[in-house]
Parts: sequence; structure tokens; C-alpha cells
Amino acid sequence: MVLIRLFYEFFKTGLFSVGGGMATIPFLQHMGETTGWFTNGDLTTMIAVSESTPGPMGVNMATYVGFEIAGIPGAVIATLGLITPSIIVILIIAGFLQKFRHSKGVEATFSGLRPASTALIASAGLSVAWSVFTVTNQLAPDSFPAIRWRAVLLAAAVFVCMKWTPLKKLHPILFIAAAAVVGIVFQF
Repeated sequence: MVLIRLFYEFFKTGLFSVGGGMATIPFLQHMGETTGWFTNGDLTTMIAVSESTPGPMGVNMATYVGFEIAGIPGAVIATLGLITPSIIVILIIAGFLQKFRHSKGVEATFSGLRPASTALIASAGLSVAWSVFTVTNQLAPDSFPAIRWRAVLLAAAVFVCMKWTPLKKLHPILFIAAAAVVGIVFQF
């Protein structure tokens, strides 16, 4: 039964998250809240790991959640659930695109998807930033979140270093690794 639920939940995510891996985050937040499979803190960790590993972020996260819930079969089923809608849509579009390639309706549809994708990605980015830069007291729902100043300063320092001309040509993974080392050394 859990494998069917994994497939269903990730199928929905794959079907409605237009715009790539970051667009899956709002759906994954909802999935975590409704299923209890993972917390928002777990999601933040999954995002960091998925961004750091090769492959599409959404697929990496589906594989990870599926593995945590039901082992290797769960990883396979969750991943298939996430990618199946894309495969179906691509097959349908490929069949019709040649025929309707210059159709104003098709162009309008794709133009309409761009703002929706942008909004989903912006929402995901703000959500991740909020969870990384703040600490909320889960026991007191009306409490104001505390800001993690060390995390904010680290993010600002990494941003400045990435934009500084002598360091601009370095690969982003070096900045990720350096930030990870600083986070481990200073335990935040």
C-alpha cells in the first residue's frame, strides 16, 4: 500500500510542478505535512543534498524519500512516479508539436506557463531561505522566529566572494564546499 501511495504522491508532484526541481519544493512541503514522511527540516537537508549531487534535484529528492520510506523498491517507485507525467506529456506534445508548432494558442500556453513556473520557483526559494535563516519555536505558534545571524553572514560572505572579481571564475562547488566546512567547524 505504501508503494502505491509513494507513486501517487510523486506522480501528482511530477504532474503539477512545472519549472524544474525547485518548483517541486512547495509540493514536497505539502506532501511532508500530509503524509508525515519528513519534516520541513528534513526537506531543507534533502534540498541541500540534492543540489550537491549529480542529476535533477526533483528526481534526487524523490529517490531519497522513496528509499527512506520503503527501501530500494520505494526509491524506484517514487522516482517513476515523479518522471511518468513528464514522459506522458512529452510524448503527447511531440506528437502534436510539429502540427501546431506555429499556433498562437500553443505559444500563448507556453507564455502563460512562464509566470507560473517563476512564481513556484520564487516561492520555493523564499521558503528554503526562511527555514535556513530563521529558528521558530514549534511549541509556541505565535512566537516570532529568531534569525540565525551566523547563517545570514555566511550566505552574504559566500555571495560577495562569488561576485568578487578574483574569485568569480571559481566553480560554485568550491563555494558550497567552503560553506559546508565553515558550517561544520562552527556548528551551524
